[in-house]
Amino acid sequence: MKSSIVKIAVIGSNSFSGASFVDFALANNLSVMGISRSEQPNDIFLPYSSNTHKEERFKFHQLDLNNNLEEMIDLIKKEKPDYIFNFAAQSMVAESWKFPEQWFTTNAVSITKLFNELKDCSFLKKYIHVTTPEVYGSCSGYIKEDMTYNPSTPYAASRAAGDMSLKTFVDNYNFPAVSTRAANVFGPGQQLYRIIPRTILYIRQGKKLQLHGGGYSERSFIHINDVSDATLKIALEGVIGDTYHISTESTITIRSLVQLICDKMNVKFEDCVDIVDDRPGKDDAYLLDSSKLRNDLGWKDEINLDRGLKESLSWVDKNLASLSNLPSEYKHKL
Repeated sequence: MKSSIVKIAVIGSNSFSGASFVDFALANNLSVMGISRSEQPNDIFLPYSSNTHKEERFKFHQLDLNNNLEEMIDLIKKEKPDYIFNFAAQSMVAESWKFPEQWFTTNAVSITKLFNELKDCSFLKKYIHVTTPEVYGSCSGYIKEDMTYNPSTPYAASRAAGDMSLKTFVDNYNFPAVSTRAANVFGPGQQLYRIIPRTILYIRQGKKLQLHGGGYSERSFIHINDVSDATLKIALEGVIGDTYHISTESTITIRSLVQLICDKMNVKFEDCVDIVDDRPGKDDAYLLDSSKLRNDLGWKDEINLDRGLKESLSWVDKNLASLSNLPSEYKHKL
């Protein structure tokens, strides 16, 4: 996809989805201003690190939404990006039980302050709010974008609060925002605490993977390249005020996913996992209906699970020595 966008800002550019989108945007001839609270991580986790356009069309700024909002807004007003993509959030569902107030500070309070500042930026063509299907809670069948919120964790509740806050700015100030909710993203460069890279790495290291609740939760896994493509299409063609689901049309249980990875790596499932208790508030399923994105905007996913798993396996094997020296558990940042 080639685009006429000249300049964009990507908040949360160090996240897996954000960094992957930066790489996609550079490949589509966009000028990118990256913003993230942390220093840029190891190049292994930055898909754009080897992008030939990085030096000429990408600049990184280390700014924290919670602590540097004024500087962030000053930068945005100076650079005047046409579109702002916000991937920043305090994520990790299970950990949100430990510090729920911090999840609400980032995902509800600070994000509302951002909306309040951006609503007056007349140069802004569209703000793309990257949110989560966790707001729906556990659901049966495929769910559409107008599904009622039923959050079951502090993380989900904080994101639902932020999403509802955004709606008030759209309705009252005509804030030009669209929202995306993607299924479980995966692909090369993903953080090691996520299920696919962790499973591959643990098998290579001879460690056992803890499978919570037996792994019977059902999910859809979508390749990050397809998500990036959809996100840009939604920015260019999406209707202001609308939300779009980004998902494949197939699902798999976590147990079956791990089994599939074991098969690809020629190991026995029983030798690689320990079954442990489920996490509190874990949703059995949230299966996204992406027909709106497919029918209204003409999008379709291109990379199936089998191909994507091969790419992730290749990425881990290529970087195994370096990855083995990095933490594979999530570390909370205050």
